[in-house]
Amino acid sequence: MTVLLGEATFTGPSAVSVDGAVNQFRQAMVATGAAPMIPDIPGLADVEPLTSQTLWDIDRLPCRLLVIGAGPVGCEMAQAFARLGSAVTLVETADRLLPREDPDASALVTAALRRDGVDVRLSRRIVEVVGEASGRSSGKVLLVGGPIAETVGFDTVLVATGRLARTSGMGLDRAGVTLTSDGAVDVDRHLRTSNPRIWAAGDVTPFPHLTHLASQHAGLATLNALLGLRRAVDSTAVPRVVYTDPEVASVGEPTWSSTPGAHPPTATRHHDHVDRAVAEGSTDGFSRLALSPRGARIVGATLVGPRAGESIAELTLAVRRRMRVTDLAATIHAYPTYADGPYNAAVDEVRRRLAHPLAQKTVGAWLAGRRAWLGRRSTTTN
Repeated sequence: MTVLLGEATFTGPSAVSVDGAVNQFRQAMVATGAAPMIPDIPGLADVEPLTSQTLWDIDRLPCRLLVIGAGPVGCEMAQAFARLGSAVTLVETADRLLPREDPDASALVTAALRRDGVDVRLSRRIVEVVGEASGRSSGKVLLVGGPIAETVGFDTVLVATGRLARTSGMGLDRAGVTLTSDGAVDVDRHLRTSNPRIWAAGDVTPFPHLTHLASQHAGLATLNALLGLRRAVDSTAVPRVVYTDPEVASVGEPTWSSTPGAHPPTATRHHDHVDRAVAEGSTDGFSRLALSPRGARIVGATLVGPRAGESIAELTLAVRRRMRVTDLAATIHAYPTYADGPYNAAVDEVRRRLAHPLAQKTVGAWLAGRRAWLGRRSTTTN
């Protein structure tokens, strides 16, 4: 393997220049990842905001930290710095934290952050950032969206409003590689770009920006490129975890509906009925299974509580293998563990279905037939 360190740009459909030296290729992989997105807010760039990349370079705790964006990174860092001692204000344009997650999960995380001292401002939009003359990173922001316009002071700003694919300046147009409307490399289900010689994987593609997903896609695209395979991306069971306290882990189809009044089939076990959670005093959580329309199969899940990121692994397998609720309910689980949550949610669902009058009638008829058959068999044997 020859390793070249430098800035690479495509010069054509089968050539790339590295610091001016042109190299021909038969197959190429684009894996340049994504960079934090800085929103276009007047004055924001002037206060030198931190991002998920530059945050780790600071060596002093901010006295007043303003976090813009309440996705996973925003919530995780807001809680962490509040526990370290910063006065944290978290601003989000949506009406709840973690808008991609189950609303009940969002409510639990919101309550936890507020208990830790985070000033959560929802349905607020920053229209201006004004820096102070005494320091480049200090200042105040003007918020709108509430009953009145508000100002919030800060010493440091952390921007956590998402990430954009790193594709600019690479000459992808010269290589014949098509981009999506938001600048990501457009790929097919085999991770091949519009140029059949070039592949892409990771955060540079339109798929969710998750480290474990990027790793899996990189292996898939490499095998397809080098061995001529046609392995396709499977997005039915991609787990994700928000590392707040409590943790929020999700996989598969949503356990909630964004349409008011619509309720997908679910089975829920609240953690005040999970003995491990009761023993550890961590009952502010739940395990919720998303079920197929007839309630037979597990198609998604949301877990909220300690070790949710570990417990979601079993449900990821269940979603991927299209397991039935009865499969999970019939599997022996160690006691007491947090895995009892989804297990007991499945048991509750099986019991609920068996309690249905039609199910009871069917089971009763089967048992009556079974007893009659056993009686006839006993008579014949005697």
